[in-house]
Amino acid sequence: MKIIHSAAEMQEIARQLKIQSKIIGFVPTMGYLHKGHLSLMSRSVKDCDVTVVSIYVNPMQFGPKEDFKKYPRDIKTDLKLCRQQNVDYVFIPKDAQIYPKGYMTEVQVKGITDSLCGKFRPGHFTGVCTIVSKLFNIVKPDIAYFGQKDAQQALVIKKMVKDLHMSLKIKVLPIIREPDGLAMSSRNAYLDDKQRQDAVLLSQALKKAKQLIEQKQRKTAKIIFQMKRLLSQSEFATIEYIAIVDADHLSEIKQLKAKTKVLIVLAVYMGRVRLIDNILVKVD
Repeated sequence: MKIIHSAAEMQEIARQLKIQSKIIGFVPTMGYLHKGHLSLMSRSVKDCDVTVVSIYVNPMQFGPKEDFKKYPRDIKTDLKLCRQQNVDYVFIPKDAQIYPKGYMTEVQVKGITDSLCGKFRPGHFTGVCTIVSKLFNIVKPDIAYFGQKDAQQALVIKKMVKDLHMSLKIKVLPIIREPDGLAMSSRNAYLDDKQRQDAVLLSQALKKAKQLIEQKQRKTAKIIFQMKRLLSQSEFATIEYIAIVDADHLSEIKQLKAKTKVLIVLAVYMGRVRLIDNILVKVD
C-alpha cells in the first residue's frame, strides 16, 4: 500500500494505471474509518484491479457552527485498516493541495439539494460536490463507492456525474449497522453511554414506519406521527426532520401509492450529536 499526499502524484499514478487498462475503484472518506467504510473498500477490491481510498476532512462542506475542528481523526488506525483491506493507494492531501491560494471554483447541483439535509445545512452539498468532483479528476476512477446511509448525498453525486458526463459508475452499498441497529457513523464516537443507548431509536423508528406501510397505512403524516412518538421516548432526541420521499427525486409524498419505492429519512440530534438514517421501502 502506498500513501500519496500530492495531487499531482496521484494524478500521474492514475494516468499510468489507465495506460495499463487497469480498472480503478475509489472510496472517498473523511477518515475515522468504521465497518461501513470497510465494506466499500472490500467491494472495490473485489470489483477492481486497483483500489484508492482518500482521507480528507473537507472544510468546505461544514457550516460555521458545525464540527469541522473536532471531527474525529485517527490516521494511524485508518491506515492500518486500509492495509487490512488490501487497498493499493491512500490519498491524504493537505488543504493547500485541494484549495490552493486563489481557488475560486464551486460545483453545485440544484433542486435535490434544497430539501432534507440540504435545507438545514446550507452550502453543504456544494462543498460535497466540489470536493468529490476534484477527487474524481485526481483519482480518475472507473467506479466510485458510496454508502446508502448518506442517501441524499449518493443521489446528488449520481446526478452530478450524469449531468457533467463524468465517465465513471457510482455504486451505492447498503448501510452497515451495529448489532442493535444503529447505523455506523464516525460521529457515533461523540455519543455518551446514555445517548448511545437511545440512538437505537432512530433505526427503530424506521422499522416502525416500514411495519406500518406493510400493514397498508398509506397516509405518510400518520406514519411520521408514530415515528415522532417513538423518538420522544428519549430525553436527548431533538428531531431536525423526518420525511417520506420519492426514492429517486426526493420529492415529499403525502399519500403512498402501490408499486412504488420510497425513502424514509430522518435527522435527529442526540444531545449535540447529529445523526442521520434512512430505509428504502417498496410499497406493495
